Amino acid sequence: MTSRQLHFNLFIHGCGHHKAAWRHPSSSAERLGDISYFEELAQTAERGLLDAVFFADGQSAGPVGDGPLWFLEPLTALSAMSRATERIGLVSTVSSTFYTPFHAARMVASLDHISGGRMGWNVVTSMFDAEARNHGMEAMPAHDVRYARAEEFVDVVLRLWDSWADDALLYERNGLYADPSRVHSIDHHGENFLVDGPLNVPRPPQGNPVLFQAGASEPGRTLAASRAEAIYAVAYNLPSAQEYYRDVKARITAAGRDAAQVPIMPGLVTYVGSTEAEARAKQRELDELLPTDNSLRQLGQFVGRDCMDWELDAPVPALVPLDEFTGPKGRYATILRIIDAEQPTVRELLGRLAAGGGHCTMVGTPEQIADRITDWFQNDGADGFNLMPPSLPSGIEDFVDHVIPVLQKRGLFRQEYTASTLRGHLGLARPMHTGI
Repeated sequence: MTSRQLHFNLFIHGCGHHKAAWRHPSSSAERLGDISYFEELAQTAERGLLDAVFFADGQSAGPVGDGPLWFLEPLTALSAMSRATERIGLVSTVSSTFYTPFHAARMVASLDHISGGRMGWNVVTSMFDAEARNHGMEAMPAHDVRYARAEEFVDVVLRLWDSWADDALLYERNGLYADPSRVHSIDHHGENFLVDGPLNVPRPPQGNPVLFQAGASEPGRTLAASRAEAIYAVAYNLPSAQEYYRDVKARITAAGRDAAQVPIMPGLVTYVGSTEAEARAKQRELDELLPTDNSLRQLGQFVGRDCMDWELDAPVPALVPLDEFTGPKGRYATILRIIDAEQPTVRELLGRLAAGGGHCTMVGTPEQIADRITDWFQNDGADGFNLMPPSLPSGIEDFVDHVIPVLQKRGLFRQEYTASTLRGHLGLARPMHTGI
């Protein structure tokens, strides 16, 4: 084994990340309300010795006719999945725009206790006005306002988790249950939150559940550099991955942290076949199920324009520069890169975005995919990947059964779990209790 090892998370999303996956005759569309489906996915990922399973989250239903977007609430689902697994980490998105710090800290700490120290939380600022209107807002706050709130949110959650010392619980049946001197209020009076504390959950087994973060914008990169313990990224090819990787690693170092201890994991869509032709046939089979109108609607969401009258076999119309775009910038920047590098027609761009929305896509044999993963890993592109199978469960079964063994033979991935916590899988130290 080499000293540096790949990290992999399984990003679970409905029937798979391809927008047409649910339309396939063998899809699991009817099982999305069945917790055993998600338990089985987690068990497959654990069989592959992956670091974690991950759920994104959203606060609006979306166009319900287009296919499944959300179903079970992630933290609720992960609670059940923790009981069906033993080692694999469990990561959920928590929105700093719609949750309060106390609520988030309590739920995630509870799950860290339930799972025996396997929780991670992915902090997001949320994106869409439709979400805001489900939470008493006319529209989403401005980008800089959301990130300022997120900074304060993270600070408060970490202080709440630290409001109990590790040795606070005494269990003295003739005396004290907990030592009052080892449990502290935090007395936070900030711009966005007023939180007295302490938390009503003792300190989590990991000290702090692992903080994941994703953000390609300037505030997003700043937050990742200062706070994140693991980072999700969007990169459609190695050069774009290297730009982000090198920039964020330098920012982490400048913030006085050890950049080698903060893994960066771009999203990765894979189509695995015994031959390259077989893999491309799997991709084509899903692409042919894609309804054009739904794809144009999704593209319009990404680029902030109505695309419904765009001519499919013509070049993509001109889009505004990144610095003039007011929506979520990470995905938009990726789309601009694809257009610049590939000069696709509208139809070709829709196919490129159908699975993973512009994340890196690798199509080929297990050895071909392992070669590209190794190239990224050894050349400042990634410390691992957030796997986004185009279809589930087949996509993750293909990766676990065929790609993982190739990487293990090359000494780039573990042969067995050596830890029982998510921090242990990622090689992260348990933070010391600092008091208030």
